[in-house]
Amino acid sequence: MRRYLFNMEKIKYVKGAKPRVDCILCAIRDRDPDVSALEVFTGERVIVTVNLYPFNAGHLMIFPMRHVEDLAELDEAEALEMHRVTAISLRALREEFEPAGFNIGYNMGRESGASIDHIHQHIVPRYRNETGFLDVLGGTRIMVVDPRDAMERLKARFSLIGR
Repeated sequence: MRRYLFNMEKIKYVKGAKPRVDCILCAIRDRDPDVSALEVFTGERVIVTVNLYPFNAGHLMIFPMRHVEDLAELDEAEALEMHRVTAISLRALREEFEPAGFNIGYNMGRESGASIDHIHQHIVPRYRNETGFLDVLGGTRIMVVDPRDAMERLKARFSLIGR
């Protein structure tokens, strides 16, 4: 017997029940009250937020404050801060969640899986014995940490690490 665990909010989001904003990441930046913001760190040019619909516990997104749609459009200061904040994010995730590894990357363009035009980098912590094979065989994903709990934990961790 197969069991499926669905994130019903994600299904609504994918099917179009999104906040009515031009850009979700710009709305997070602007603190739009209609948008769930799970910010854990704000730099001079970039923001780090927990993904509201994470692939794994601690799934982060890093994005420039300026609306940029392609990685090549980042100016040098934005690119350097993205890199620096990525390193800080990895440290925070290692200290808080102790993952075994990470997937880090950008999706640019609809065909790559990008559902947001504003460039953003994903950091997905990977864990030993994670339930990945259940995803393939049973269509099931088990999340052991609520994204809002992850936000609070990582916000505290980022404040300890400093700028």
